[in-house]
Amino acid sequence: MGNTLITRSDEITVHRRSAGGIVAAAGRVEIKRVCTGGGVVKASSNATADDNNAMGYVAMYSNTTGTLNYAVGNFSLYYNTTGSNNSAVGYAALYHNTTGSNNNAQGFYALQSNTTGSSNIAIGEYAGYNLTTGGSNIDIGSRGVAGESSVIRIGSSASATYIAGISSAKLTGSAVYVTSTGQLGVMASSERYKTAIVPMGANTAKLRELRPVTFHLKTDPQGVTQYGLIAEEVAKVYPELVIRDAAGKIEGVRYEELAPMLLNEAQQERQSAAIQRHAQDKKIAVQAAQLHNMKQELAQMQIALTLLQAKDERVANR
Repeated sequence: MGNTLITRSDEITVHRRSAGGIVAAAGRVEIKRVCTGGGVVKASSNATADDNNAMGYVAMYSNTTGTLNYAVGNFSLYYNTTGSNNSAVGYAALYHNTTGSNNNAQGFYALQSNTTGSSNIAIGEYAGYNLTTGGSNIDIGSRGVAGESSVIRIGSSASATYIAGISSAKLTGSAVYVTSTGQLGVMASSERYKTAIVPMGANTAKLRELRPVTFHLKTDPQGVTQYGLIAEEVAKVYPELVIRDAAGKIEGVRYEELAPMLLNEAQQERQSAAIQRHAQDKKIAVQAAQLHNMKQELAQMQIALTLLQAKDERVANR
């Protein structure tokens, strides 16, 4: 297969190779640009590479041996030399790419700064614009971060997200959490992710200071009654249980952390109750022993009294 190079020019001349004066049906096609000042200038530095398609002013201009590239748009894949299997659609898409391969950039300046990163997907205006050397990223409507790899970023300034097929899917698994910077993930509970592990001890004693409340959301004042805590109040007792945004503003409560804390309190209460029962049982045992001794003493007194009465009767009979 040949290369197709189409650029903006004052005059376009098509040269097709032929065999024996007959135009070959599968021959190489070169579309060259004729400059106003005279002379023929190739639209690309392409040397031996095949199966490339370029459409736009100096699109894929620097390509040497890169193959299977597709560039549509002025300056798209401009600096590409040996990178292969790239698709760049949009003004200056993959502009700085040199050796990166298997990239897909769709949009104005998409993946513009990428140089050697490979297997990136960028869709939208300036999508993946900040990526440079990282690979296997997916940026949809996001500029990305220089040097990162294997990261998915969707959007940049949206205020709400609606995704079909989630609320209707019933399944079990790990709950999804969101960090203050917007990163999604699941809770890490394995010991291999933790350090400085110590028992909670009395750290949960202040749970009694929290004030459970019922409330309605301002966005749904007529909705169902909800139960929870006031984050600002929680911050005064357990600041580590409060969720804050990137600017440090209080947003919510880490309710999932309350479960092990309540478990600790329940265990503390049970242990305390066991100690009290043990002390009470010990006290009862002592009292039982004392009662037993008193009964024995009473029995001895009754025997002595009986003997004394019998003696008195004998004396009286004389």
